[in-house]
Amino acid sequence: MIEINLTPFPELITPRLLLRQLHQGDAEEIFQLRSDEKVNEFVDRQRATSIEDARSFIDKIIANQHNGVGIMWALTLKGDPKLIGAIVFWNFIKEKDEVEVGYELLPEHHGKGIMQEALLKVIGYGFEILKLKTIGACPKAANLPSINLLEKCGFVETASAEDGYLAYRLDSPL
Repeated sequence: MIEINLTPFPELITPRLLLRQLHQGDAEEIFQLRSDEKVNEFVDRQRATSIEDARSFIDKIIANQHNGVGIMWALTLKGDPKLIGAIVFWNFIKEKDEVEVGYELLPEHHGKGIMQEALLKVIGYGFEILKLKTIGACPKAANLPSINLLEKCGFVETASAEDGYLAYRLDSPL
């Protein structure tokens, strides 16, 4: 069964990125992510309409982390603390050692391989440290960039839903 210990928070480093804990200083960038039309095109969620929405979201994420029900990493370029995106493990099914991954990136950073770099690092953390057996993802069928990313990282499609979402999964090689 998954044991989630986020003290200290598990910072992850890749050649170009630092994946760190989300904090209230990220409110402006979280607002940009959660209000941007392109970022939210394939996400069913209430868009942020104010900086207070972003602050409330950050509070919720921090509470989820303290309660062991999710982990969100703020994506930053090395040497620049400004958030450019986020990647999250959520929908934990502890009895099955399974989790769902989600991610978002500010549009000016799309197409640069940043999310692939971050996703591969988070997958490694999930399998090696958390001892997950399966990581799932549920992109909308029309979200071809996300589907391509998942497939590049080894995920395979397992189902399609009538609501326009697809189910992808990656099983642990361990």
